Amino acid sequence: MKNYNQTVLITGATSGIGLELARLFAADNYNMVLVSRDEQNLNNVAANLQNMGAGRIIIIPKDLSIPNAAAEIFEITQQQNIHVDVLVNDAGVGEYGYFTETNLEKELGIIQLNISSMIHLTKLYLREMMAYDGPGKILQLASVASYQPSPMLAVYAATKAFILSFSDAIAYELKDSHVKVTSLIPNATDTDFFHKAGMEHTKAAQNNPEDPAIVAQIGYDALLKGEQHAYAPGVRQLAAVSSILSNQNVAMLVDKQMQPAEQR
Repeated sequence: MKNYNQTVLITGATSGIGLELARLFAADNYNMVLVSRDEQNLNNVAANLQNMGAGRIIIIPKDLSIPNAAAEIFEITQQQNIHVDVLVNDAGVGEYGYFTETNLEKELGIIQLNISSMIHLTKLYLREMMAYDGPGKILQLASVASYQPSPMLAVYAATKAFILSFSDAIAYELKDSHVKVTSLIPNATDTDFFHKAGMEHTKAAQNNPEDPAIVAQIGYDALLKGEQHAYAPGVRQLAAVSSILSNQNVAMLVDKQMQPAEQR
């Protein structure tokens, strides 16, 4: 499949699921707009993706936890006459710990990144897609935490619940249009999320997290098919159980995964 006439914009493109998704798009010859905070990492990833078959690659070093970064990204693509056919909102972080003890500024940044910037990018590029004749696609990174009130990750889990609810709502609004919205719903995945959140020592982090390449492939396939949800292995069952149980019982079960893992 040659897609030199298609452009994908990926946030959080230099690591984890975002990087694995970028590799899949590159292998299918998409033009690419890569967004992340670190310019050097972006340059290194862009060079590798170019060797894998990507078309034109534009890098945009931006911190989406800062207000107005999303508008600045859109302005750059407008100035360069880049039409984005596929938007991948992958960037996201968490903060581990009791809410009474965690850093407020960091959590407000998480809300800005996971929710506000995601909405901002979705609004701007969705409007552009709707005005364009060709098909448009949006991939949103939700989580099993979208279904689970999560002690020690209260703000992060709440943002993921927001992402899934928001994405399902606009997917329904767009059901008869040429633009499709897909939510990728992974379980704990072997990325640097646990390190950035300060929770490498927890059971969740050490209980055989999923390969990000597998998660990315599931999301990629669902996106191309226009499916609304892409569940990583085991997540569909967890989501069903979490929907049946009370929030109190779900929180109790999640809390056990947030505790330190036993020393081996």
